[in-house]
Amino acid sequence: MEGRILSIQSHVAFGYVGGKAAAFPLQCLGYDVDLVNTVNYSNHAGYGRSGGTKTSAAELDSIFEAMEVNELLIPSRLLTGYIPNAEALNAVAKLVETLRTQKPELIYLLDPVMGDAGRLYVAPDVVPVYRRLLPFSTIITPNWFEVEMLTQIPLTDMPSLRRALSRLHKEYGVPNVAISSIPLTPWLSESLPDAIKPHADLQSEHLLCLTSTSSFTSKETPHVSQVHAQCVPLLPGYFSGVGDLFSALVLAHYNPSSDDSSSALPSSRTTTSFSEAVSQALTKTHAVLCKTYEYSEKLPEDERQVSDDEKDAVEPLRKIRRMRGRELRLVQSIDIIRGDFGDATRRLESWSEFWEQP
Repeated sequence: MEGRILSIQSHVAFGYVGGKAAAFPLQCLGYDVDLVNTVNYSNHAGYGRSGGTKTSAAELDSIFEAMEVNELLIPSRLLTGYIPNAEALNAVAKLVETLRTQKPELIYLLDPVMGDAGRLYVAPDVVPVYRRLLPFSTIITPNWFEVEMLTQIPLTDMPSLRRALSRLHKEYGVPNVAISSIPLTPWLSESLPDAIKPHADLQSEHLLCLTSTSSFTSKETPHVSQVHAQCVPLLPGYFSGVGDLFSALVLAHYNPSSDDSSSALPSSRTTTSFSEAVSQALTKTHAVLCKTYEYSEKLPEDERQVSDDEKDAVEPLRKIRRMRGRELRLVQSIDIIRGDFGDATRRLESWSEFWEQP
């Protein structure tokens, strides 16, 4: 690959989340990466304690203005991730609007990092700013909770999931949506086609990754998108930076095709450029996670103790050692990042009846 990516997200001195999880894989895949840090922390929040500062909106404006004056704002692709408050996000939004105006062909992946498992970890006033950014995006990579926050639709059954995707495509004009790490609730599991559903003899828990690609962005157009999905085994334990790595790999592998803008019905296509990119990203992210998990299981016992909030509160280093051992093994995964998995790719399968199921 060749190109330049402007990455605007968090930075930590130790470990791999945010920009630290994104830059190395993108560079391994041939991209120049310009990094703007929205926070500068010692480590990610999962450790329980950290030091550092948030980058203010004024500081972000100063960086963007200097880059523009010096003719350094020349990305072919844009990646935005964790931005802690509405003031900083508004500064980023101004830049996004400027870049989109100057470069209509810009490929923009928006990872609306807001929270997970029903809990926000940004200020609530960030949410409407993210909604305002959606029409400028080429790709968004929200988790399940973030889809609910963006669309204001609780995802409780297939009709609500269809309404949420339809709103993202039709009301906000988002061409490509990828939702990863979706819990396989009973109603969702029962709705999956056999080609996507985990084999009944597999005992491990699974998560679902789903993509939706649409060329229909007009509110007046009858809407159908092309939906693809695949299940992956859930690894035990808590790992940070996985979503940041996944988003970076999606952006790196996305090569839009003129066929994707066709108005052909979803059933006429078994893959899209986007589903192929997500298949590559899913395969590599899971492989990196497996390598990380295997490494963590071989650590000394005091570095791999199970989570226990009470014990962690009494002895903070207990949690810190556990988190340290679960940092993504990115450098050790360079062959995975650069590799071609061929037939071993966890390829997303077409969910052709998605819009027709009850």
